[in-house]
Amino acid sequence: QVQLVESGGGLVQAGGSLRLSCVASGRTFSRYIMGWFRQAPGKEREFVGAITWSGGSTSYADSVKGRFTVSRDNAKNTVYLQMNSLKPEDTAVYYCAADRRFIGIQAAMTAYDYWGQGTQVTVSS
Repeated sequence: QVQLVESGGGLVQAGGSLRLSCVASGRTFSRYIMGWFRQAPGKEREFVGAITWSGGSTSYADSVKGRFTVSRDNAKNTVYLQMNSLKPEDTAVYYCAADRRFIGIQAAMTAYDYWGQGTQVTVSS
């Protein structure tokens, strides 16, 4: 069993930056692909980005490419989402998730086995 706890959300003005963190419990964190998703009010949860177990490969949604960066520190059991040049449309609850399979980065929610409780990010215009 893996528990994920996100932090770092908050209120920021458009153009600003935030860094989200997700700390995982469990000894096998380094084996998981870690993903970030977000859900805005009235919308479905959507893929934001993900990183392989080694950190050697990442993938991003087109809407955040070039502005967001996913990284991880396996020694700290932590994955990060650095968000720059934030826009009001980035406002959402952000979730981290863990995929324990070894088939590469997946954008589908169903590929992820464990989820955090989410952290709110609000971008004001």
